[in-house]
Amino acid sequence: MEDTRARWLEETEAAWLYRVVAEAEAQPRRQTLFAGLGRAAERQAALLATQLAAEGRSLPPFRPSVRLRLVARLTRRLGPRACRPLLAACKVRGLGTYASDLADGHPTPTSLEDEASRHAGVGSAGNLRAAVFGVNDGLVSNASLILGVAGASADERVVLTSGIAGLLAGAFSMAAGEWVSVRSQRELHEHQIAQERDELVRYPDEEAEELALIHEARGLSPDEARAMARRQIADPERALRTLSREELGLDPDDLGSAWGAAAASFVAFSAGAALPLAPFAWPGLEHRLPVTIGLSAAALFGVGAALSLFSGRSAWRGGARMLMIGAGAGALTWLIGTAVGIGLG
Repeated sequence: MEDTRARWLEETEAAWLYRVVAEAEAQPRRQTLFAGLGRAAERQAALLATQLAAEGRSLPPFRPSVRLRLVARLTRRLGPRACRPLLAACKVRGLGTYASDLADGHPTPTSLEDEASRHAGVGSAGNLRAAVFGVNDGLVSNASLILGVAGASADERVVLTSGIAGLLAGAFSMAAGEWVSVRSQRELHEHQIAQERDELVRYPDEEAEELALIHEARGLSPDEARAMARRQIADPERALRTLSREELGLDPDDLGSAWGAAAASFVAFSAGAALPLAPFAWPGLEHRLPVTIGLSAAALFGVGAALSLFSGRSAWRGGARMLMIGAGAGALTWLIGTAVGIGLG
């Protein structure tokens, strides 16, 4: 009974927020989509209200919560595209249309195979990009730390100890932060997908209608959209994947592992942080600080060039920009460390 009341509240909140999103959306097809989803949510809320009334339960007048009003204000000010994570958490569907340009005149999938193929192979590039950024974070932070400590103290053992501490502290901090972030996101996604699975069992016709509205927003005719939605709903597991992807912008098969993300973050950061530290750990090596600076500079240029693969810009320009950023951070830290060392005598 309480579950029914909670679902009534969710549908009522979603219907209210759909109207806000439709008003804030500038793209006509998406306006129509969110307005239609709002009407569908209102019908669903009305069904639940009727069920509660038959059980002798009354419902209070609906008033948007503080959280809902805040999300609505941000949506009006920033636009629905910028507020997708907030809207997804408030059970707003149709956000998958922002994941591509299909609603803006590009080809629309006309079969299950075409629709599924659009989502293949997306994760690997994102993981590679995250790994490159993790290496860059470790490189810049530990190189700056080593230069700062070297500026304050000429004792190479102090520099080595500080660098090891910086590597471990940074790697564990990055891993812990990544674990919390991915775990929280996964819990939200699992909750939303579970809701979608339950609604697919309870209200398959309504879910098919919502899916048809999304296909219409992507350019299909009403008849084509309904036919495609019926074909998708016929297979429960495929229907769940499609509904999660199209309504929520999620893929049940692509939920990240919190432990995997934490381990990858730890390794990537450690790899970057170990590079400027290596000369101080190498027995018998002379001129350790100049070698560290040279290695760090080369690595910074390489990371900047690698990141240009994801931006489509010049590798030389990307490498030079990253080198200048890292050099600035290192020089400033070294100056501060030197000043602190002089001040401490």
